[in-house]
Amino acid sequence: MTPDRFEALTLNYPRLRIALVGDFCLDRYLEIDPARQETSIETGLPVHNVVNVRAQPGGAGTILNNLVALGVGTIYPIGFAGEDGEGYELRRALAAKAGVNLAGFIQTDQRRTFTYCKPLVVSAGKSPVELNRLDSKNWTPTPALIQGQIIRHLQLAASKVAAIAVLEQVDLPETGVVTAKVREALSDVARKNAFLPIIADSRRGLRGFQGVMLKMNETELAGLMGAKLPLDLPTAKDLARELARQQQGKVFVTLAERGLLGAHPAGDVEHVPAFPVRGEIDIVGAGDAVTANLTAALAVGAILREALELANAAASIVIHQLGTTGTASVSQLAELLV
Repeated sequence: MTPDRFEALTLNYPRLRIALVGDFCLDRYLEIDPARQETSIETGLPVHNVVNVRAQPGGAGTILNNLVALGVGTIYPIGFAGEDGEGYELRRALAAKAGVNLAGFIQTDQRRTFTYCKPLVVSAGKSPVELNRLDSKNWTPTPALIQGQIIRHLQLAASKVAAIAVLEQVDLPETGVVTAKVREALSDVARKNAFLPIIADSRRGLRGFQGVMLKMNETELAGLMGAKLPLDLPTAKDLARELARQQQGKVFVTLAERGLLGAHPAGDVEHVPAFPVRGEIDIVGAGDAVTANLTAALAVGAILREALELANAAASIVIHQLGTTGTASVSQLAELLV
């Protein structure tokens, strides 16, 4: 990508309006100082002393963090949180982000706030070590009333945004934001807005998403297409091309150390190799950085390869940020691409 083209694309980010539909969660980090370990008098078990607590939006919130880092002008998160302490923290963290409009973000006593609690052992001069995570989730179906509110906010946002990103983060179907009815509404929005980029990702796989762009990893591509792992690059290209044809929308595939792959329904396929690893890495959040950068790039008119190059650079930046779910700014992207 030439410097002029990079600038032409990214200079438009502050004028963008993007909607983000999905499962927002709270990432809460508990920083443990091993030098302050004690033993409980009552149980005889080790006591981990937490010396710092920090929280940030996670799940779909990680995509939001990356859109904010890119300088996107207005971001409309569409999702929910509970009326609990974690929900208060999450909403406050979202509201503190530049350009975030919370009109479509619901707080309800019918749901608990999806929370990832991450204990980290932090020792001087060493990389953080994450202990077993403590998760809080919903285990019952999302009430119909909340689904209806999500759909109304989606329909309202579609008329005023340049792109929509979607993330299903929950493992148990129908317990999060992106239910079957919400997927149907997304397909309807796609039909009525043929030139609106809508890109979806789901940790449960992307079956049931129709008429939208799909972003996935190699394992998910193989699962959707009935192929065996591992996939060599020519096979991955062929499968992505066929899926894009079936879906009638672009398909994006993350290939870990092999980079990114993109396919157009017309048959074009592009592959961008990964940047070399520059030290210790942590892959948490890389996929969400890819989604954010693909969405922003496509919203300002990037062609397939340009969108892949921007997203690939973002992933490289994020994996080198340890002990947090990282982001990539335009200036950081420029260091790698220009």
